[in-house]
Amino acid sequence: MRLTRPFRRLSPAERQVWDAYPAGAWVDLRTGDADVDDPANGADWGPERTVRAEVIAALLLGAREPEPGKTAGLRLAGAHVTGKLDLSDATLTGKLHLLNCYLPEAVSLADTTASGVRFRGCEMERVRAPRCTFNGLLELDGSTVRSGIRLDNAQVTGQLRFSKCHLSAPGEQSRATESWLEDVRRPLDARDMRERGLDQHQWALWAGGLTVNGGAFIRDTHVTGGLRIIGAKFHDGIYLQRSVITATGPYAVQADFMESGAAEFSAGFTATGTIRMRGARINGVLSFDQAVLSAPDRALHLTHMQVNELILRPASLEGEVSLAYSRIELIMDQPSAYPGRVHLNGLVYETLRGDWTVAERLSWVSRDPDGYRPQPYEQLAAWFRRIGHEPDARRVLLAKQRRRRRTLKPTGRFWGRLLDLAVGYGYRPWLAGLWTAVLLTAGTVVFDAVPPTKIDPDEVRVFQPFVYTLDLLVPVSVFEQRGAWEPVGWTQWLAWVLVASGWILATALIAGAARVLRPTGNS
Repeated sequence: MRLTRPFRRLSPAERQVWDAYPAGAWVDLRTGDADVDDPANGADWGPERTVRAEVIAALLLGAREPEPGKTAGLRLAGAHVTGKLDLSDATLTGKLHLLNCYLPEAVSLADTTASGVRFRGCEMERVRAPRCTFNGLLELDGSTVRSGIRLDNAQVTGQLRFSKCHLSAPGEQSRATESWLEDVRRPLDARDMRERGLDQHQWALWAGGLTVNGGAFIRDTHVTGGLRIIGAKFHDGIYLQRSVITATGPYAVQADFMESGAAEFSAGFTATGTIRMRGARINGVLSFDQAVLSAPDRALHLTHMQVNELILRPASLEGEVSLAYSRIELIMDQPSAYPGRVHLNGLVYETLRGDWTVAERLSWVSRDPDGYRPQPYEQLAAWFRRIGHEPDARRVLLAKQRRRRRTLKPTGRFWGRLLDLAVGYGYRPWLAGLWTAVLLTAGTVVFDAVPPTKIDPDEVRVFQPFVYTLDLLVPVSVFEQRGAWEPVGWTQWLAWVLVASGWILATALIAGAARVLRPTGNS
């Protein structure tokens, strides 16, 4: 049964839409000329292609019943939709599918429940859909949205498709476009505006708390502004391959506490501005493979995350990287992924993959701008030990002690240098044997050439330069040589050097052994 039209007059284009809605049939107002039909030229379209937004809203709000045996829906191609399409606080009776349409004013779906909404290849001003529930697909593939999209706390039970779009942030006048009456008793400050979503001038997509049950596909999309997806949940992953984001504020992507089955910023993905994912949880792969990333300060802020696998092999990266306090099962990376400063304190990982030398990994853990941090060295050494590379683990821990030495007072630095020179802080005990051999050889040669004098002329003894030198080196005399012979002339200095060296080597060996045997966290 056809209901009485709530409008005094419908244009021919509107009458087609009105009549097609009960059966969900398409109304195509395009001419067939691709240039003329491009919605970027929609302002020039005449009345034969014009449909008022209020007519569309009336149909979707139940102005017409579905045709028996059919599913009602509004399917419209090539129309100039005049006025604001306001469907807020409603439950739509049919699906909405616009193709190559021109919508110069905002589309509002705030607190709406819809079966499925598609704007394909459209030219649009703005989309507002906070707290909206989409029971099915939400699609803007190929569309241009000049003043941003708002999807905070929205729910999409199907897929989200924003591929091959052009999205722009709304600019400084974004607050004026929002339907908000201010409380004169409590005027909003800058923080209130941010929390209420009224200060969105730098965000092309404002979608904190968004939930998408299917995949979120934002491939080959050009964004001027940032993507704000704090606390969003993408159960089947979010995919941004080949997309280009040029931030108008500090962040290209802000995804703190995001949860996702996977996150692909790869295959030519380009971002100018920081990608921040503090506290995010990625149950699969987080990939920056062949991405192009740049920011004046920090390019990647990936702290406090939980990630199954991180692929950090960008085509280029400018800016610092922070992985601090994250837990990552596998990191596949390359040295060029860290061109400058890198924060690794608190990072825990199970496996490292990539073409790295030990020297490159040591450089990796030593470039924290906050100075010496022991944990990155200990974590790297623990990984080398897990894979059976004990010499490399010792090399890392030796580098840790040398880096720590720079933070000590002069006396500590002096003693540290002695430990390093003598036994490599206990990680190179063979150095003590080398020093002992050198000193033994030097003492034997010198005392053989310039023998000491016998202290007791009546005692019968045969001088052995090797045994005498060894007795000087041992802290406690065991061969009773130093008490029987007195060095002469300048060799007295050599004897004193040998005695002092013996004590230093013994002390260094004991201190080094204690350091090696001490639990790693206390070294």
